[in-house]
Amino acid sequence: MVDATIDVIDRGGLLCDQNYMLEGNTLASHDEPDPEPEYAEIPVYNLVIDHPEGTILWDTGNHEDALEGHWPEGLKQAFYPHDADEHDLETDLGSAGYSLDDIDYVFQTHLHLDHAGGLHHFDGTDVPVFAHKKEIEFAYYSAKTDEGSAAYILGDFDHDLNWRVLHRDRETHFEDVEFVRLPGHTPGLTGTVIHLGGETLIFAGDEIYRAENYEEEVPLGAGLLWSHRHWFETLQEIKELERRHDATVVYGHDPEQYAALSGWS
Repeated sequence: MVDATIDVIDRGGLLCDQNYMLEGNTLASHDEPDPEPEYAEIPVYNLVIDHPEGTILWDTGNHEDALEGHWPEGLKQAFYPHDADEHDLETDLGSAGYSLDDIDYVFQTHLHLDHAGGLHHFDGTDVPVFAHKKEIEFAYYSAKTDEGSAAYILGDFDHDLNWRVLHRDRETHFEDVEFVRLPGHTPGLTGTVIHLGGETLIFAGDEIYRAENYEEEVPLGAGLLWSHRHWFETLQEIKELERRHDATVVYGHDPEQYAALSGWS
């Protein structure tokens, strides 16, 4: 059990139809053929893991210019980053008592637009940036062709970065911090299992958006799964990890859970 601390960094929020979060969240019926959709805010957050072997920034959030042309109009309308201009990574780190210079390592769960938007701050530096090989490949494939996922923006990750590429499904680069590939949402999505003194935390990232995805096994919706089969198999793997370690599973965009997590900072 490593003597590390974790700070939750508030990176603002996205406004979106909750059918993106939960498959079939709003469905018409005979008696209600035009139901009111659930349009709500979801949180965006990063972590700072203050580890004896270095300070790790976990994801980099939205680009601060998301509303000013960095995000294409279609993505802006789907996942409206209403306060992105108030949440520059450097400023948000400062609010938690950190500076960019304090960051020794960056870990990217994946490279979607609400997770990789702050990577430009590390352009031209020697700060290692961990990401899985399958994620980097899929991100470039998606951004450079009409195939793959529309949720990648080339300008988020196409920088002079010191990539530290993960190749295996499970890798340990820091004591009691394991990077675990969780394919489903994307082929290279990677979560983190951290064994702290007295508890184990599983940061599942966007394998799980909200509690219903995990507890009721409702898939992510509206085309946000690269593979339903991989997503379901990964979900069972996380549940086995939870049982084995009596762990707490942390979701990617759950408003209620985030409200509790934010008290850690």
